[in-house]
Amino acid sequence: MAQDTPLTLRNEVMYSVFVRNFSPEGSFEGVRRSLERISALGVDTIWLMPIHPVGEAARKGSLGSPYAIRDYRAVNPEFGTPDDLRRLVDDIHALGMRCIIDVVYNHTSPDSVLAHEHPEWFYRGADGRPAPRVPDWSDVVDLDYSSSPALWDYQIETLRYWAELVDGFRCDVAPMVPLDFWLRARREVAEVRPGCLWLAESFEPAFVRYNRAHSTPSLSDSELYRAFDLCYDYDMANSLIASVRDKSGLSNYASLLNLQEGIYPANYAKLRFLENHDRPRAAFLIPNARALASWTAFLYFQRGTALVYAGQERGVQHLPSLFERDTVDWDGGIAELSPLMRSLYDLKKDPIFAQGAYSVSAHPGGVLSAEYTLPGRRLFGAFPTVPLPALIETGLPDGQYPDLLSGRTVEVCFGMVSTDGVPLVIETP
Repeated sequence: MAQDTPLTLRNEVMYSVFVRNFSPEGSFEGVRRSLERISALGVDTIWLMPIHPVGEAARKGSLGSPYAIRDYRAVNPEFGTPDDLRRLVDDIHALGMRCIIDVVYNHTSPDSVLAHEHPEWFYRGADGRPAPRVPDWSDVVDLDYSSSPALWDYQIETLRYWAELVDGFRCDVAPMVPLDFWLRARREVAEVRPGCLWLAESFEPAFVRYNRAHSTPSLSDSELYRAFDLCYDYDMANSLIASVRDKSGLSNYASLLNLQEGIYPANYAKLRFLENHDRPRAAFLIPNARALASWTAFLYFQRGTALVYAGQERGVQHLPSLFERDTVDWDGGIAELSPLMRSLYDLKKDPIFAQGAYSVSAHPGGVLSAEYTLPGRRLFGAFPTVPLPALIETGLPDGQYPDLLSGRTVEVCFGMVSTDGVPLVIETP
């Protein structure tokens, strides 16, 4: 893992924006008008999904996937001009937030600048033509990083160009790009942007195994941590969905969260999420507003950076299409979670989230609990995954405690506490 990775990435919040579908006009300006509202949620970093032109060949849908990029060094005119992008980034910075952009370096659109100018840089299928290694990715062709050192130079020069403007990169399909490339890119980008933030879209273990079984190199999270500050939480994603569907899965989910504490570097940080642009909306999976609030509270209470996908703060259930104009239904959500998210953000800034020892437990009645400990401090949270009261064992001394989320007083008796069907967080020496 990069030695300079700050522990503070364990107590931050990231907000993800797909520009095309964020506002009715689908522009940088539409995002810029909402920055104060986003900042008020409590956000450290805004991640802009790909801001580059989209290819036309082999498009999926009428507008194409933003991850089928035609030109890494240009701005999608659908979103605005380069000056519009600079104005957006400047305003993000003025509000004290970082801005990162997507880097899609495993593949390009079939009609990309690189496919036209350097066809020798691409992976070729059995028929000798440029192709994707994953057949379902039919709208892209894969780059071949063993083809030429010039490809590495071009890609790193591009990163250095964007690092003059933005604060970091979310690296799409990072496991399928060589680790040595990422290590070199990190070193050279640091010359332009010291402290650049590197987020890897790491894979589910099953997809790593699939790729390796089909002779496609694929990096594990442990390997990616050598170059990246943050990895996706996809090693937990299927267990999370299973726990939402069936509360009997909570024990396995808690065990896997605890396992992460022992298999990753001591300063590891995960990007924690309930939803993202590739996964169902949290409010679709959890259609009860009280349960959704509790899962949201647990998201923020986990060790790592919490991800909010635009619309999640309103409990929006519809996942916008990646291939069409499909604006977020800002008024159609099932819960207004913005005040809760702000409270959770303020709580998450406690240094104990970055520095404390962390553990998770599952309890009968569908309750998760988690705690952070430091010498002389203990922060305990209980999170009902169903909106019903439950009595759980805490291991805390008996007494009355203020709930740091609601301000109410909760009582621990014989080491037990009633959740009353809502999340709670209490502190004890």
